[in-house]
Amino acid sequence: MAVASSLAPVLIVGAGPTGLAAAMSLARAHIPVRLIDRAPQPGRHSRAIGIQARTLELFEQHRIVEPFLELGHRSHIANLYSNGQRRARLDFDPLLTRYPYLLFIDQTVTERILTGHLAALGVEIERGCELLEYTQGSAGASAEVRRPDGRVESLRCAYVIAADGAHSTVRHRLDMKFDGETMAQSFLLADLSASTPWSDDEFHIFASGEGFAALFPFGQGRYRLIADHKAMLPAAPEGTTPVPTLDECRDIIVQRVHHPVSVSDMSWASYFSVNSRMVRQLRVERTFFAGDAAHVHSPAGAQGMNTGIQEAFNLGWKIARVHAGGAPERLLDTYHAERYPIERLVLQQTSFMTQLVEADHGPLKLLRERVMPALVALGPLRDAARQAVSELSIQYRRSPLSLERVLDGGPRAGERAPDALVRVVDGPLGKAPDKGRIFDLHDPACFSLFLLVEDDVAATKNGADANATLKHFAEVVERLFPQALRVWWIASLADGETPLAGEGAPSLDESYGRTRPAFYLVRPDGYIGARGRPASDLNALLRHCETWYAAPGFAQAPQG
Repeated sequence: MAVASSLAPVLIVGAGPTGLAAAMSLARAHIPVRLIDRAPQPGRHSRAIGIQARTLELFEQHRIVEPFLELGHRSHIANLYSNGQRRARLDFDPLLTRYPYLLFIDQTVTERILTGHLAALGVEIERGCELLEYTQGSAGASAEVRRPDGRVESLRCAYVIAADGAHSTVRHRLDMKFDGETMAQSFLLADLSASTPWSDDEFHIFASGEGFAALFPFGQGRYRLIADHKAMLPAAPEGTTPVPTLDECRDIIVQRVHHPVSVSDMSWASYFSVNSRMVRQLRVERTFFAGDAAHVHSPAGAQGMNTGIQEAFNLGWKIARVHAGGAPERLLDTYHAERYPIERLVLQQTSFMTQLVEADHGPLKLLRERVMPALVALGPLRDAARQAVSELSIQYRRSPLSLERVLDGGPRAGERAPDALVRVVDGPLGKAPDKGRIFDLHDPACFSLFLLVEDDVAATKNGADANATLKHFAEVVERLFPQALRVWWIASLADGETPLAGEGAPSLDESYGRTRPAFYLVRPDGYIGARGRPASDLNALLRHCETWYAAPGFAQAPQG
């Protein structure tokens, strides 16, 4: 399907990872996009380097994960030290995902991959374009943009996504408050070569009375050093900014790491200050805030860039559904309802983690050295920590978009739709029985309706009376989402059946429980919007979808 040229475009301000992800989400749903960025060229250096498991899962569903895996470096274990002694070790391997690790890759590479994918979708970044003026009303928004040649362009757009960073022009134009505080200390970043006593599939965080430091591996002996800098920044010639030296990095390692680590060949270094701030509303009429334009915080936990990308995926399909699918405007309010609590929690957690690793006395130091090791040794708490860091635990169970019915196991409405190996009985194009994976079947441009059936029912799907209810269920739901729903009939692999070569997903029963028949409606952003039993929950699902997703005037088909 071609981009709907009759629709007014969505203006995205800022071509960092958040803006790129938002453009990708909209372009896949055939929504026209204008993506502008004030910088004439992409950035050469960056602070964000870690991609979490949940973001990688979403990249897989957008069919772009392979370049990240090829160019990034996988780290399976996190270590926390206090005064040179390891206090906690967190292994990500038990995570039920194809990506049980933190992938370290420079943000500039992330942006290059996303930019290339966007170009394949027909979207080019308009660089050197500065937003000058901006107004919005009930019928749309207007903006004046200064182009690289100095010409001022006036443009109309349906919605605006502010992804233009911590100093957001859009936020200032709307006089939005950015509540929070500026932290007292600055941080040092340096990319360098290091010889260490550890495997390079682990990363290390060090706390001591001298301050905080961390070493994150890029592979092949390259590391990112991060450390807090409590002293005043050194003086620099007028018109320049101070830059850390290799000797300063060596001093930090000697004072804080307490292990035989030698560093050399520093390719880049910088200081930066840390704020902990966020806007009060993620939506203001036709404007939406995402990424650093909505929240900034400590780099602890490698959550910032991932949070912004996942916000973009949460928002993109909702704008597409309202703009092109006729869904009610109230669907857009769920962006704030779903994402604001997560952002607030990220700020709280990163602030606490920063204070914890920097504490040189008092209760926080006691917590770090005595209490936390005991807690992390407990299986349930260790599992919860893995889930939280990897962002696999993010969920929208309390969202008004989540329709929950009790089934025998499986993820609940609002939770991430996990991957699973399945037998594909039938699909949108009359797909013949075959093996597959949930992540391969789901298209993030559409909703996916998965009908879970027994093997014997699946074998006689086209003629058996037992399938009349299922067929009717699928047909009625499909009418709610013209050209925006893919229906899959799936069953478990037979006992002893060999899965696809190289595939490591759980079985359908392990991931989605044993209730048969059952349905799972998966949102375009990979979260479960509804689940239940087709025979008893059709009317509830129809009412739910009519309320949130369908164009006005949908007439429910008669039952039977």
